Amino acid sequence: MKQITIVADDKIGALADISYILGKAKLNIESLSAEVYGGKVMINITVKDEKRAASLLTANNYKVLESEILIVKVKDEPGELSKVSKILKEGDVNIGSLYLLARGDGFSLDAIKVDKPKKAKSMLKSYLVKVE
Repeated sequence: MKQITIVADDKIGALADISYILGKAKLNIESLSAEVYGGKVMINITVKDEKRAASLLTANNYKVLESEILIVKVKDEPGELSKVSKILKEGDVNIGSLYLLARGDGFSLDAIKVDKPKKAKSMLKSYLVKVE
């Protein structure tokens, strides 16, 4: 699955503008996280058609970066995420970002961005969720 990271000035209404652009184009945001660093906001989103979303946002003067993320399903219990991160550590795979997508039915779905996605996919086969 691809993640789009939008880098913009931290100003009131940035998220409203971005979500308006995508909504007007009938692109539903499936996941979102945002962080502010030194006057800039970094908004991570997933949508079904990331190429179209990136094109629309770029056309509206947003800086857009695309990267692959892995979706993993882990038991929603203390220490379970530690098992996933330990597997990656032992394989010399660095986690660039990780965020919770959803929780329910005793499990959580987490999005993980890593420096070696192909290797991580192989190592985390039993945790991966196929996304279409």
